[in-house]
Amino acid sequence: MCGRYASSRGAEDLAQVFGIEKWEPGEVLAPDHNVAPTKAVHVVLDRPLKDAGDTRPVRQLRTLRWGLVPSWATSPDGAARMINARAETVHEKPSYRRAFAARRCIVPADGYYEWVTGEQERELEVEGRRKRPRKQPYFVTPADGSVFAMAGLYEFWRDRALPDDHPGAWWVTCSVITTEAERGPLAAAPAEGPRALADIHPRMPLMLTPDRWDAWLDPARTDPDDLRALLAPPPPGLLRAYPVSTAVSNVRNNGPELLKELPAPEEGTLF
Repeated sequence: MCGRYASSRGAEDLAQVFGIEKWEPGEVLAPDHNVAPTKAVHVVLDRPLKDAGDTRPVRQLRTLRWGLVPSWATSPDGAARMINARAETVHEKPSYRRAFAARRCIVPADGYYEWVTGEQERELEVEGRRKRPRKQPYFVTPADGSVFAMAGLYEFWRDRALPDDHPGAWWVTCSVITTEAERGPLAAAPAEGPRALADIHPRMPLMLTPDRWDAWLDPARTDPDDLRALLAPPPPGLLRAYPVSTAVSNVRNNGPELLKELPAPEEGTLF
């Protein structure tokens, strides 16, 4: 899954990487090294500019809320549970299929965090005991230092309890698409720890390589069968993973020190 990630690139950097043509000062977020569900996040999308009188899609940097609220939802209460959509079923699930057909985006990141349960705690879980497990976080990032372009969806939701001119009348939310984690060897594995992403967690965010960005963002592409071809996993061996401080497990902690590679895990694991 993807439940926490880091995003430190500024608007100018993202504009150069993705060919972004438009962003508003209010859309620019400060670097965030511990992005958690329901936070405001950067996304890249192709969409006509509002009130521009021109239907040409423009590549934009927008700030959305992470946790998708379907347009038909009666309330936004379930947003925190809809941070991820599965690549295998996104085309058919009622909450995601309309967005998949017409409202796709890229969620740029430095990489994402995933946790491995400590060996003793995992044994307790198997035995059904309720001690809270201690988990070792790992940071997964492109081995070449490039942006991690996560496939995403976005949606509009109208809060009917508010008048049309209220600034909170419309919510624009997003979800990250996940796929099966790679079982092949990492491009660079830690000296002590997992050798493949699947050793850390069975799911991972779907990373889009640059050759798929334009097709994924193109709102004119609406055929589900055509779009499903874009959900194929990226080539293996592009990512590295390394242990980071357990401080990242607390959402109140946020700083570049969270990305510092540790020489060894802080928590003992199965490896």
